[in-house]
Amino acid sequence: MDRAVYERMAQHDATHWWYVARRKILANLITNYVRPRQPARILEIGCGTGHNFGMLAAFGPVDAIEIDEGARAVAESRLGRPILTAPLPSLDGIPNASYDMIALLDVLEHIGEDQASLASIRTKLKPGGKILLTVPANPWMWSAHDRAHHHHRRYTKAGLAKVAKAAGLKIELLSHFNSLLFPVAAAARLVGKLMGKTTSDDQMPSAPVNAVLTQVFGLETSLVGRVPLPAGVSLVAILS
Repeated sequence: MDRAVYERMAQHDATHWWYVARRKILANLITNYVRPRQPARILEIGCGTGHNFGMLAAFGPVDAIEIDEGARAVAESRLGRPILTAPLPSLDGIPNASYDMIALLDVLEHIGEDQASLASIRTKLKPGGKILLTVPANPWMWSAHDRAHHHHRRYTKAGLAKVAKAAGLKIELLSHFNSLLFPVAAAARLVGKLMGKTTSDDQMPSAPVNAVLTQVFGLETSLVGRVPLPAGVSLVAILS
């Protein structure tokens, strides 16, 4: 990702509506659908600034991988111990059959070899272990935001399912999310394309707007996995 993206992440990941509500949604999915053994041994691949550590640590001890030096330094200060640097798809030095849950949260789209990466991650799971995966949806939404984040692709639901199955994984849950705000996000992306926008969409909004967006996105906590969501800005999957 562009350096400015990491800097904004470090500055706002505790309060920005997208991070706050997404953590709430993912914690609910882990509790009700991943259901890892307690305490679970957890690996987060591509942890960024470590903003998910508190949420993940509620389920067990967390190891993490981050290849960006600046983001890794912030993450290490939050975790209190070294962050691993093993890149995908090889994951060199990560022992096989070691983790009850591996989280890959908006990371796979950054990797050129997505199928090989998922196949490699599968070998790091303990028997019965699961992968929690999120990716951006809708290739037609490709914009300056994706370029600033150094994405290789956005996924369709069918496309992600195809990659996961080719990697030898079983799909236990696959759903759109960030659906309630999807019309607003889609309109913003389309307008941005027409106007030639060149910046990403992760700037911090005003406090009142941030509060409203947090509440609206957070409403999906009780919907994702229970109610079919036909469209959304993102996809979430649980794989085994």
